Amino acid sequence: METFGLVVIGAGPGGYPAAIRATQLGISVALVEKEELGGTCLNWGCIPTKTLMNSAELFARMSSAQGMGVQAEGVSYDYAAMTSRMGQVVGKLRNGVQQLMDSNGIKVFKGTAAFLNRNRIAVNAEGESGASQLVIGAEKTIIATGAASLMPDFLSKHDRVLDSRSFLSRTTLPTHVLVLGGGIIGCEFACMLSQLKVRVTVVELLEDILSTFDADLRRELRRHMERTLGIRILTGVTLDEISADDRGVRGKAGSEWLEGDWLLATVGRRPMTQDLKLENAGLGTTKEGFVAVDEYGRTEVATVYAVGDVTGGPQLAHAATSQGLIAAENACSRRLHKNEKYIPNCVFTSPEIASVGLSEEEARQRGTAVKIGKFNLAALGKALVLGEPRGFVKWVADEETGRLLGAHAVGPHATELIAEATVALRAELTFEEMCSIIHAHPTLAEAWLEAAHVLDGRPIHRTLPRRV
Repeated sequence: METFGLVVIGAGPGGYPAAIRATQLGISVALVEKEELGGTCLNWGCIPTKTLMNSAELFARMSSAQGMGVQAEGVSYDYAAMTSRMGQVVGKLRNGVQQLMDSNGIKVFKGTAAFLNRNRIAVNAEGESGASQLVIGAEKTIIATGAASLMPDFLSKHDRVLDSRSFLSRTTLPTHVLVLGGGIIGCEFACMLSQLKVRVTVVELLEDILSTFDADLRRELRRHMERTLGIRILTGVTLDEISADDRGVRGKAGSEWLEGDWLLATVGRRPMTQDLKLENAGLGTTKEGFVAVDEYGRTEVATVYAVGDVTGGPQLAHAATSQGLIAAENACSRRLHKNEKYIPNCVFTSPEIASVGLSEEEARQRGTAVKIGKFNLAALGKALVLGEPRGFVKWVADEETGRLLGAHAVGPHATELIAEATVALRAELTFEEMCSIIHAHPTLAEAWLEAAHVLDGRPIHRTLPRRV
């Protein structure tokens, strides 16, 4: 039996960076993956969906190019070609991960991992010659198996009823799609489909879409989705009596019957722990099936760590990567590092939205005296140059100390803009300090500076109320 200093189970954005960091610390590492290197994010999540969304956005911008003084007649799209490009991007990045494994001397095992005890792991593989099992030893283990789409039992089993992964395997689009769930995945797909001229109806059980985001962001995004993109959004209702056949999909939302060609279910994700046989390692799960960890990534078993979606924390690839690196360092050295507190949350809708830190509502619920600084992109030169003046940025600050508590953006490249705000919160800057940081002109990032000036009570590019 070959024994490794660290065995990482799962080669997604939490697992493979953890494996690399452990080898950098001089530890022998094995990586076990039952499907593809890169995990869900690279193969069936972040990368393929954003590739399609980029194509859809380009088509939408070209279709409205006349407003920019560009004549683009006869603009059309080829969805099969879009999905082909998506596959090429995924393949290139997957090959890159394989090269990283090879160059770092990480031994990759293809198969499903299961604990025999806390220091022995079985790798079960299916090959052309049938099933096989290999046992490897592990001084330490990091569980990074991620999560998968949740398909509720009440949904019909039919090829017109899809989760996000099966949707990505289609090379044609229908006329009308019903989207069940108004969370991040549902809203991203809804915007992408609408930009490609597909009729979309979103049904959300809660009273609003993207319920965990700042209310101002939700309001701005929903307005654009409904008024500009033409997406129908039904909130505060369930979709019942769902059926599917060769003619389409039907369901009852409140008192109204809805019909579509496909139903895309985006109602949540479940942790992938069912094959691990955690009990053999002395591990249990929460009632939701997640592996509980402390702020250092440690489970209740001293030699076992867990990171990413499987822990029940933020289901974000970049959060998993950060946690993976920290868990690897904690497993392979004597110096303990805590998981990072500030995790930006990005949604690649149209327009994009992004947040980090506390929302205005969360800050007020904590009893903090809150001060808000907001700047509309319609007053920003670069936004007008781009022809995308919709949206705003927003600081949430402690009124007493001036410390920045949260940042929120909606508009063009909001998912890029949030990086600066994350650094500001991580550095515990005040809005006065932000006011003194010179920003290049003309850029979208200037909006953060302008919003800081608003907090300071001395805005520069904002008209004041006329004095009577």
